[in-house]
Amino acid sequence: MRIAYIAAGAGGMYCGSCIHDNTLAAALNEKGHDVTLVPTYTPLRTDERSVSIDHVFMGGVNIYLQQKFPFFRRSPRALDWLLDRPVLLRLASRLGSTTDPKDLGALAVSMLDGEVGNQRKELAKLVDWLEKSLRPDIVQLTNSMFAGMAGPMKRRLGVPVLCALQGEDLFLEGLVEPYRSRALDVLRRRLRDVDGFIAPGSWYADFMSGYLDIPREKVHVVKLGLNLSGHGDGLGSRKDAAPLAIGYLARICPEKGLHLLAESFRLLSGEPNSPEVILRVAGYLGKRDRSYLKEIERKLARAGLKERIDYWGEVDRNGKIAFLRSIDVFSVPTVYREPKGLYILEALANGVPVVQPDHGSFPELLRETGGGVLFDPESPEALATALRALLSDPVRREELGRRGKETVFRTFGAEAMAEASLAVYRQYATRS
Repeated sequence: MRIAYIAAGAGGMYCGSCIHDNTLAAALNEKGHDVTLVPTYTPLRTDERSVSIDHVFMGGVNIYLQQKFPFFRRSPRALDWLLDRPVLLRLASRLGSTTDPKDLGALAVSMLDGEVGNQRKELAKLVDWLEKSLRPDIVQLTNSMFAGMAGPMKRRLGVPVLCALQGEDLFLEGLVEPYRSRALDVLRRRLRDVDGFIAPGSWYADFMSGYLDIPREKVHVVKLGLNLSGHGDGLGSRKDAAPLAIGYLARICPEKGLHLLAESFRLLSGEPNSPEVILRVAGYLGKRDRSYLKEIERKLARAGLKERIDYWGEVDRNGKIAFLRSIDVFSVPTVYREPKGLYILEALANGVPVVQPDHGSFPELLRETGGGVLFDPESPEALATALRALLSDPVRREELGRRGKETVFRTFGAEAMAEASLAVYRQYATRS
């Protein structure tokens, strides 16, 4: 089967969606299918070998300039090619933090407008290339914000177009009005051009069906999967380690809840007879969120905990695995309802139990893996209580870590994700 997988780069950041898309494409290729992973906006940055092509369509600089200045909507292809060079595309990674929210909302609506939007020239290039050079049997879009592409692709290519659901509601809810309402209205209409949808879990499938007005029977659940190579060798290596370590590995930003974990760490450290604990933190830190991290560090320093914070910065794949092997309990207490939670599977793959808020995808993930406990969302006191219970009970920690690891290796590998994806693709490919 020839599959065109249209992905979205996230600038210079390790992105969970990019990692997921790359892992899936690589696993499908290994199973003998011809998958072309097509980057848009910016090159994909993953923590393992990228299988994407080396050409970026819908380059971030071009689509931004075409939104702001009519001249660039008619500019020659030679200039477009120049603006799609990697050096300039890296600038796109900063547009989200430097662009006026009104401009971001208008751009989102225009992209959803597809062939009548300001970026129609870029969309035409992508569809032309797919028709002349690739001729796929099926197209998968990385998320529903690409729904404006679906109609033109179906008309020109005559093949089914599927769409993953990977957290678009979070982006849409962050838009200012009137663009949020406009984007939702256009998106819901454009999604009628999409044949089927793929969600990472049942909770999110149910939620997005209602949120985007999609018939639930068109939303298929394909569980997340990891490239498990290198994971799992550290289980039990910290059985007698001291001090104990709480770990956080995710983008450092308010949405991911590091401030909640830091406050829970402060509460836990101030309790009498509390075990000696350190807080290890790793993840991408954007310019916009540097002051956020500084404020967390100042608060912990005022509590006398400066020496018990271990900040690793952004880590690659090897660094990520080393980080997970260095901790005893893992928590990313998001303040939003997380649709995926790939980092939960990564922690469990290394035998590390997790403590997560009781919302979003987490209850489903922990019910399926048995690798952690839930706490009352947005409550540092509840999180501190749950962390204390695990840190004080090495037998329970080891049991949860072992159970979670066994389940991840059994059912959340890349091969299982590829097989489930193929089952969905075949349903639609046989109808065309």
